[in-house]
Amino acid sequence: MALCEERSCGLIIFRCVLNNPVEYLLLQAYGSHHWTPPKGHVELGESDKETAYRETREETGLEVHSLQLTKDFKVELEYPVNGAVKKVIYFLAELTDQEYEVKLSEEHTGFEWADLSKACELVKYQETQGALESAEKFIQGNC
Repeated sequence: MALCEERSCGLIIFRCVLNNPVEYLLLQAYGSHHWTPPKGHVELGESDKETAYRETREETGLEVHSLQLTKDFKVELEYPVNGAVKKVIYFLAELTDQEYEVKLSEEHTGFEWADLSKACELVKYQETQGALESAEKFIQGNC
């Protein structure tokens, strides 16, 4: 019997602060051990990018006009969860409104802007760490 696929999409959001390393926005949910970029389930009729933007807005309050989507970057992760295959697609977006303050949804308990090293410490999951490392390489190669 084939495993059902669960599909989520989100944004790896980064900001560049003068003379500092690139920082990534991570959200905390399910207690202290679970940190991820904003993401969520695809709703019927939505494209992957529409889902990524909607989930980001719902979870952080960030609107599309505060972000600049990076072209040519997309990471697809697949891993087993509760007997099904979970597929997560991340796009990369730069926060262009440096004055913006994150407004968390009720499903999250905290957030942090973290450089790659700290972000990988927080994230714990190897697949998501790899996505962040890919984002860092892409940003460094395109700045």
